[in-house]
Amino acid sequence: MTNLWNSDEELFSLMKTELFTAVVGDVLDKMGLLHQFLPPRIQALHPDMLVAGRAMPVLEADYYVEKIEGQTELSSKPFGLMFHALDDLKPNEVYIAAGTSQPYAMWGELMSTRAIHLKAAGAVVDGYSRDTKGILRLNFPTFSHGRYAQDQGARGKVIDWRVPIEIGKIRIQPGDIVFGDIDGVLIVPKAAEEEAINRALEKVRAENMVRKAIEDGMSTVEAFETYGVM
Repeated sequence: MTNLWNSDEELFSLMKTELFTAVVGDVLDKMGLLHQFLPPRIQALHPDMLVAGRAMPVLEADYYVEKIEGQTELSSKPFGLMFHALDDLKPNEVYIAAGTSQPYAMWGELMSTRAIHLKAAGAVVDGYSRDTKGILRLNFPTFSHGRYAQDQGARGKVIDWRVPIEIGKIRIQPGDIVFGDIDGVLIVPKAAEEEAINRALEKVRAENMVRKAIEDGMSTVEAFETYGVM
């Protein structure tokens, strides 16, 4: 199978221009990868937001005070390693964080500002985001449980990054593709990305022909028999 892209920049541009999560999810289903969508509670902060990039997984943990003398230096570090993880973002990477059980904001405006400077692709958190007006003004692709201003400072810390994490039992490895739009966020495993994206591009282009045929009066039965997609 010949790729239609020569770099990550071309790949993610193609995905954002031609694809949507539903068609990629359908292809992953056909490939036997049946559990790649993150839980539906994780949604775009604005309906027009799109994210396509490489996962930079971030692991958080519940804490119950901002600073305490514990057995590791993390206990006395506000936010733990969050700033280190944020500063390590590379171009086209997605800050994707999980690991806590408390309700608080895991992403905000200043983090978005730093991520934009680093040319990151977006943020996906298994928690809330805040500073909503600021993030929307920046138009930084952010996916979360929704808007909630409560800070993580006294409630959670980043304890590691660039390590495997799980969200809703979906394993996310560093370098996997994170793809999100108005209908949700899915993970494309790195080992499956070439086949999945090529097949998704073929499918969506075939669906465009089906749409045109139906608009011109072809029945859905005939369209499916002719094109094999619906």
